[in-house]
Formats: sequence, C-alpha cells, structure tokens
Amino acid sequence: MIEHIELFFKSIFIDNMVFAVFLGMCSYLAVSKKVATAVGLGAAVIFVLAITVPLNWLLDQYLLQPGALSWLGEDFLDYDLGFLSFIMFIATIATMVQLVEIIVEKFSPSLYNSLGIFLPLIAVNCAILGGSLFMQSREIETLGLAVNYGISSGIGWFLAILAIASIREKIRYSNIPGPLRGLGITFIVTGLMGIGFLSFGGMLTGGDEAPAEPTETVQNAEIEFTLDEKKEIVNITKTDN
Repeated sequence: MIEHIELFFKSIFIDNMVFAVFLGMCSYLAVSKKVATAVGLGAAVIFVLAITVPLNWLLDQYLLQPGALSWLGEDFLDYDLGFLSFIMFIATIATMVQLVEIIVEKFSPSLYNSLGIFLPLIAVNCAILGGSLFMQSREIETLGLAVNYGISSGIGWFLAILAIASIREKIRYSNIPGPLRGLGITFIVTGLMGIGFLSFGGMLTGGDEAPAEPTETVQNAEIEFTLDEKKEIVNITKTDN
C-alpha cells in the first residue's frame, strides 16, 4: 500500500510530465488558452494513459521482454522481441486515442470542435508514449502499480495544463509588455511553475535518525561514577586495614 501511495504522489508532483521532463509541451501550450478546453484535453490524457500504460505493461511482460514468451513453451525461451516496443506501444496508444475521439465526438460535440486537431494528435503526444517508456525503464513490477502510474502521471499532466490555462485566462487582461505577450509570458510562467514543483523533491524522502548521544553520555557517566565509587571503596578499605 505504501508503494502505491508513494508512486501516486511522486508521479504527480516530483516526476511531473510537464515540469520535470517537459513532455507533451505542444498540446500543453496550444490548448491552454481556455480552462474548459484544458479540462477536456486533460481528462482525455488521463483516460488514455490509464488504459495504455497497463496494456503496454502486459505486452512488455508477456511478449516483448527477453524470455517473455516462455509461457508458449521451452522453444521460445530465447526469443527477444524488445525491438518491437515502440511499434507495439504506439499501436496501442493510437487505438485508444481513436476510441477517445469517437466517445468525445458522440457525447460532447462542442468539446470535440474546440479541441480540433489536437485530440487525434494525442496519439503522437510524447507524454503518452513517455508514460509507457518510463513504465518499462523503471521496471514497474505489478499490473496494479502500472495502473497507478498511468492514472497518476495523467493527473500530473492534467494539473499542469489546468494551472497554466487558469493563469493565461487571468493575465489576458493584465498589462504585459508587448514582446512578452502570448507564448513569451507562457514560457516564463511555465518555468516558474517548474521551479515551484522542484520544491516537492524532498516530500517523500526522510533523513537518517540522529544517534542517541544523550543516552550514551548518560551510560558513560554512570560507568565513570561506578568506577570512582569503586576507587573510593578500595581506598577506604586500605585505610581501614
């Protein structure tokens, strides 16, 4: 349970897709002019990551890794299909993106029209592919952790685009110098938010326990006291004799 909680918060705040590794910046910058549009695209990214990361984990564990085909028999122990990782991952992502596009067009035509070309471009969003590749490189052990990582990394991207969309709606009415209007001030705000997210780096780390020096000093003092007492006893016994 602890590893699930740690992975969840680490993927959102510490290893954020936008502010830590700068993935998915094209959609992040292009679809963040309005909060409503940003929310729709962010929800779509969460859905795609929550589905594709576990599916690609299954593909990696039972098809792509060296010896992953052992379940087919001993003749397949030496097979290594790792060179197909990119092709298989992108095929899974493209399939899920087409499913999302069909759902959004069916139930929310206005959101579908506002997202425009950027909805099908989720298939080539580097944040989506990055989620599966990070899952593979970090050797996530279980399917449950893969689901957790897919959802949490999607939430991290969602919070990033929601934050910048909210700020861009506010600064639209601010007196910004002409050369910085548009993408200029957006890049500056993104950099400042990235610096802010760096402060979460020590959230899940703890220091070593300090040595119990007072206890040791007390024990040493007791030992020295007993030795002095023994010396006094010896001196008393000698004078008595």
